[in-house]
Amino acid sequence: MIDTHSHIDMLQNPEAEINAALEAGVEKIIIPGVEPDTFDKITEFIDKYDNVYGCIGVHPSEAQKFTDDTAKKIALLAHHPKMVGIGEIGLDYYWDKTFVDVQKKVFKTQIEIAMSMNLPVVVHDREAHLDTFNILKEANYNKVLMHCFSGSVEFAKECVELGWCLGIGGVVTFKNARKMKVVVKEIPIENLVLETDAPYLTPHPFRGEENAPKYLTLIAKEIANLKDLTLDFVQKQTTKNAETIFNFNKGE
Repeated sequence: MIDTHSHIDMLQNPEAEINAALEAGVEKIIIPGVEPDTFDKITEFIDKYDNVYGCIGVHPSEAQKFTDDTAKKIALLAHHPKMVGIGEIGLDYYWDKTFVDVQKKVFKTQIEIAMSMNLPVVVHDREAHLDTFNILKEANYNKVLMHCFSGSVEFAKECVELGWCLGIGGVVTFKNARKMKVVVKEIPIENLVLETDAPYLTPHPFRGEENAPKYLTLIAKEIANLKDLTLDFVQKQTTKNAETIFNFNKGE
C-alpha cells in the first residue's frame, strides 16, 4: 500500500511510525508541503528514509506567506528525485475567507509550476468546491489528486470525468460519514487512492488518537466492504493508481 498523504513530520515519533508502517504493509509514504518553513524538514525526511517521498507546496491557509522567493524554492526543490508532486495546494474557505483572492492567486501559481514540471497537483479543497474545480478545469491539467475528498457524489463524478483521482482517508470509516461512503461506492476503484492525513482524521476504532500510516489498512478494509471487493484487490489497485499519479522513479 501507499499512503499518499501523511504529515509524518508532525508525529511524536516519526521514525517509529515509519517502521510500524512498513510492518503493516505500507511500502511508501508521501509527506505533503504545508508552508515554506517546512520545506527543509521534508527534504531531510525524504533523504533519510528510503520509503518516504515528498510533495512541495504551500497550503491555502498559509497563502499569505507565499512570495516570489517561495515560488522559486518550490520550483528548485521539485527537481529533487524524491519530490513527486506539488502540494498540498488549493483553497480553504472554512477557516478564513478574508484572503480568498490571495489563495486563488497562489493556487494558480503553484498549478503553473506543476504543469511546467509535469508533476501532479495534490489539492486541498475545503468548502471551496466550485472555485477549486473551475480553477483546475481552466488550467486544463488532468494530473490532479483531490486530497481528503469531501464533496458530493455528483462532484466526485465531475472530477473523475476529467481524469482526476480522489484521496480517501479515515473519514470513510466514521459511522456518520454517509456522503463519503456513497462516493466510495459510486466512484470506480481506478480513481481512488489511500491516505491517512496523519496525524489527523484517525480511522475508527482509534478516533481521538494520533493518526499514523500504520492505520492505512483500516481505510482499505472499509473501501473493500463498501465496494464488495477483496482487501487484497483494493490494496493492489490503489497502489497501482498511486504509482500512476506519482512517478516514484523520476530520479532513476
